[in-house]
Amino acid sequence: MTLAKIGVVTAGALGVSVGAASAIDLTVISWGGAYSQSQINAYHDPYMAENPDVKFIYDESAAEAVAKLRAMNEAKNVTWDLVDAVAADAIRLCDEGLALEVDHDSFLAPAPDGTPASEDFGDLIVSDCFVPQIVYSTTFGYRTDVAEWDGRVPTTVCDVFDLENFPGRRSLEKRPINNVEWALHCDGVPLNEVYDVLSTSEGLDRALAKLDTIKDSVVWWSAGADTPQLLADGEIVIGSTYNGRLFNLIEVTKAPVAMLWDAQAFDLDGWIIPSGLSDERVEAVKAFLTYATDTQRLADQAKWISYGPARMSSAPLVGQHIELGVDMGPHMPTAPANSQNVLIYDYLWWADYRDDVDQKFQAWLAK
Repeated sequence: MTLAKIGVVTAGALGVSVGAASAIDLTVISWGGAYSQSQINAYHDPYMAENPDVKFIYDESAAEAVAKLRAMNEAKNVTWDLVDAVAADAIRLCDEGLALEVDHDSFLAPAPDGTPASEDFGDLIVSDCFVPQIVYSTTFGYRTDVAEWDGRVPTTVCDVFDLENFPGRRSLEKRPINNVEWALHCDGVPLNEVYDVLSTSEGLDRALAKLDTIKDSVVWWSAGADTPQLLADGEIVIGSTYNGRLFNLIEVTKAPVAMLWDAQAFDLDGWIIPSGLSDERVEAVKAFLTYATDTQRLADQAKWISYGPARMSSAPLVGQHIELGVDMGPHMPTAPANSQNVLIYDYLWWADYRDDVDQKFQAWLAK
């Protein structure tokens, strides 16, 4: 079946010379592990099958996207074509002129009923440069076979800070995001007030002081695949990572691990196009994004990983895991049973404060 027959705009239809006449390699930056594999399965491989002269070069440097794009821009040598970025990073990159502003309705496919892309994505378009892809959460997984816990299991995020009842090494991401919010919450601040408190220097100091209480027991991670591997190997007893990584660990590999949904941090992930690309490369990237972010493709990604598609029209199409036959709906972070106590991640706050908080967090880490 051709792309035209299933209603997808091809590169050729957009007037891009990416066919028999001209081959092009596109460097795509993402996060690696099960997440990148879900992208490859859902739309990279199918797109290359229909466009054999397009090849993707994969790089797992998404966590360093802001710093690396700043350096590329300063050197006037942008070598990345498409970057998978969390919403707060996309906002920063857009504000700094390091990402292209896009007219979402000019090249993204409408919903099957004709609803324009901008309406189908709705409020998830948090920046003029951002093309939303998924809703995910950062939460905790824990081993279910820890003898020292005497049959107890963690039920709240604050159990992460309880070394008496839940001894053992834990993993946290090596950046302040989510960690300072959870720390403040477990120091007595309601989730809906953490950003007000963090806006003060005293609030950040308070969060770091709470993190001090477990610092000696923390393994710091940088890649999303780190915590699942640490849990699988028994190197830690509890650790934070992305919910889709934990789904893979629990449901696919059948590790003795369970999910702690309390105070999961909702976030958005999507695409930005770096500024500084040639017109030809920009059009080639847009052609791919037309395909990769249409209603069916975003629903297809949920066949491999438990992240909610960013399009409203995709949600009803989410079905079972393609290999396990597991109904994916209950494993989504947005499922009612999983979202009773949620940290609503504030993209704009982090876009404004990230550099300053990063500096203070790194100084704290070095002590």
